[in-house]
Amino acid sequence: MRSFQPDPRVDEYISRLPEWQQAVCLRVREAVHAADPEVAETIKRSVQPYFVLEGNICALLAAKDHVNVFIYDPRVPDPRGIINQGHGNATARSVQIHRGDAPDWEALQEMFRAVIERNRAGGWRHL
Repeated sequence: MRSFQPDPRVDEYISRLPEWQQAVCLRVREAVHAADPEVAETIKRSVQPYFVLEGNICALLAAKDHVNVFIYDPRVPDPRGIINQGHGNATARSVQIHRGDAPDWEALQEMFRAVIERNRAGGWRHL
């Protein structure tokens, strides 16, 4: 049973993906909501799922051969080295997850918690 209020547009986005990408997106969704029960989900940029709490936390974007998980704090610590794209990006870095990958879900959830903590403290632009 879900402990969060799903956005039906996010459900629709995920349902149109290949099965393996659905599984990845659902796992990311679960991790970000587990990071904080107050996380909300929405659609921005017309079709892209975003997870927010006092600012953006992360977004999903399914590509042909991977799922991008954009982490919206370019300065949030990455002690386990899971960020594999966007180093040096001004607003977000990302974790690209390909079919068959075994992401470090615990590390991703820890990053979500860190972004939320920083959002509540005024956001990375102000820290």
